[in-house]
Amino acid sequence: MPNTLRIALYGSGRMGKAIETIAEERGHTIGLKVDSRNAGTAPLGCDVAIEFSRPEHAMDNMRICLANRVPVVVGTTGWYDKLNDVKAMVSQYQGALLWASNFSIGVNLFFRVNRKLAGLMDKQRDYRVRIDETHHIHKLDAPSGTAITLARDIDLKTGRYAGYALEEHGQLQGQEQVQGPVVIRSERTGEVTGTHTVTWTGPNDRIVMTHEAFDRGGFALGAVVAAEWIKGRSGLFTMDDVLDEV
Repeated sequence: MPNTLRIALYGSGRMGKAIETIAEERGHTIGLKVDSRNAGTAPLGCDVAIEFSRPEHAMDNMRICLANRVPVVVGTTGWYDKLNDVKAMVSQYQGALLWASNFSIGVNLFFRVNRKLAGLMDKQRDYRVRIDETHHIHKLDAPSGTAITLARDIDLKTGRYAGYALEEHGQLQGQEQVQGPVVIRSERTGEVTGTHTVTWTGPNDRIVMTHEAFDRGGFALGAVVAAEWIKGRSGLFTMDDVLDEV
């Protein structure tokens, strides 16, 4: 078991509560909890921060953690268009920040399989790809950060796909192409924790990969493991860096 950490937790939603439970089970202490009532509170006296708030608050929370020399693990999505700004902040403060669209160990292994398959499928020009993702009705962003990561990795590993296109109300149904943007279909229903499916369809067969989360425990555990890993480091990291060592 790693050394005990004093953790600053930014975000009091369902993921925040799950992270608190897992952290305490692993012997850590929640030294600070920040939500809308005490927004802007610095993580003084804490060893590491975990940020799972809302997209509109994420940048400010990252900045205050880095400015106070507290390493921060960021699970909030919806801010990735500002990634270059985050890189600049990490450099400015010579701090440490680890971000991921999904902290589940299983999902991050799923990412690796997705990249491998995309590379293999690039030359199979008769196959077209699409991504389907389903989450609970409380999730604010669509498509999910996980779906965007899957699409980005397909983009990086192929020469015929670039970016993604969100299917809304079925207007792209059946229109996914052998090149162009990766079509993503997002659904928000009930209390579904999270399901992501990558489908490659050819003229004679179909390859389907699915990751289904049963609960939030896997996400929370991954975030706490990342917090344990990042203490004492400096730089900008992702869960790939954690998986390479843990």
